[in-house]
Amino acid sequence: MKKILYSLMGVVILGACSKQLDQQPPSTVTTDKFYSNTNDFTQAVTGAYNQLRDYPNQVLWMGEMRSDNVLAGSDGNRDWQGINDFSPNLTTTGFIVTAYDNNFNGIYNANNVLDALDKKGSNITDPALRTRFGAEVRFLRAFYYFQLVRLYGQVPIIDHVMSVQEVAKVPRGAVADVYKLIISDLQYAIANLPASYGATDVGRATSYAAKGLLGLVYMTRSGTAYPNVNGPGLGLNEWALAMAQFNDIIGSNVFTFATNYPGIFSYTAEDNKEVIFDVQYMTTNNGASYPSMLVPTSYWGGLGLASYGNGYGSCSFNVSNNLLKSYTNSAGAVVDQRDTFNIQFKFNQSTAPLVVDSVHPFIKKYINVAKRGADYKDWPINFIVLRYTDILMMKAECILHGAAGGTQADVDNIVKMVRQRAGLGALTNVDLPTLMEERRREFLGEGLRWNDLVREGMAVTTMNNWAASDTITTIATVVPQFVIYPIPNAEILAVPGLYTQNPGYF
Repeated sequence: MKKILYSLMGVVILGACSKQLDQQPPSTVTTDKFYSNTNDFTQAVTGAYNQLRDYPNQVLWMGEMRSDNVLAGSDGNRDWQGINDFSPNLTTTGFIVTAYDNNFNGIYNANNVLDALDKKGSNITDPALRTRFGAEVRFLRAFYYFQLVRLYGQVPIIDHVMSVQEVAKVPRGAVADVYKLIISDLQYAIANLPASYGATDVGRATSYAAKGLLGLVYMTRSGTAYPNVNGPGLGLNEWALAMAQFNDIIGSNVFTFATNYPGIFSYTAEDNKEVIFDVQYMTTNNGASYPSMLVPTSYWGGLGLASYGNGYGSCSFNVSNNLLKSYTNSAGAVVDQRDTFNIQFKFNQSTAPLVVDSVHPFIKKYINVAKRGADYKDWPINFIVLRYTDILMMKAECILHGAAGGTQADVDNIVKMVRQRAGLGALTNVDLPTLMEERRREFLGEGLRWNDLVREGMAVTTMNNWAASDTITTIATVVPQFVIYPIPNAEILAVPGLYTQNPGYF
């Protein structure tokens, strides 16, 4: 579908998105003339999903790249280099600016629909649909704000449509207040979203997606509060609240723990029973770019596909030695089936004369060359945001933090299921560090590792230890302030004195 992209400080119109949500949102008409019937509202709600399109790039470039999963090698001055190296000079970095803008654009879209529902909602003939539309955009607003609070900490709270002049007076809100809006929106979504949709509406938020996200929000609020950082962790003890959401999802029997790991990411079974919420893509101008993002250009050259790069020349995005070793047994042999599916170890750099690369292993999780689109920005594969295995493993994390109603045996059994699917033996007395390492192997390339480390208070120690153990000299010493990113410089300068920069950045 075409997408309408409203800037927080104005209006711009951009490209396209969803596979199933195939409607034409308003673009050249004004909102005063719009929202006159159900179809107008349907198009606008559909348009509110479009900022999800950037989500995979955000979690790969700003999450996976930030973590100990990837050590990138640059062929010049690249936007992602400072992210990978923990530079304090990131206030104009493209990925950081784009993520900030896109999430606020999504919030504006949601607010615009909610404002229209208040003023013109009676133009929707079906009251139940009117309620569902409000729940969908509240879910999306919560989703975008949750991204913002995890990436930047304090951000301005915009819960209704404002003029440019009004926005220019809104300071950054306290993290606790941002969470209040997120939780309120998700609770409304849980109460008013359906459990599932028909085939033509696959991809829309369900009540289970809202429950899963709310559980993660409670976990994140309960995470480590780093000193002198207004980050996403508040040190609250809401693990039981989180686990209650996960138990509801598990108890519904709507979702299934897949027996085959590669099948979860199949191009021909995208909305399988593991998937709770995903970002939908299709080919022909609506495809995804993320499968190519962390893949070296030389890999495509070896396949005779010169047009399939990543937009970053001859850079490499190596899976870290530390992670590679974690997939092997004591004899150094690869026994974890997730290793084989997730990582490409050797590949032909060229077709003639043949050059084999065996030193730049990369994440190949989402690549099926036979299913490729027109170029590297046109992959017809959805990006899974939340899946059932994650729900189970987050429940295990809550139990280890003392949530009532779970036992060590429950934790061990969850990890046993995950490891058995990967061809590994069971573990006993699984603790938090062990669980985090299992999550690392399970969710490689899904953008979860960095947030996991931040939530569990492991980010600083883990990253510094990794740099030392792998003899990495490009990464600066990681300090607590780096668990969030800087506010883009343009936002700081827009209204002098309204915002202050996050500590540790300049």
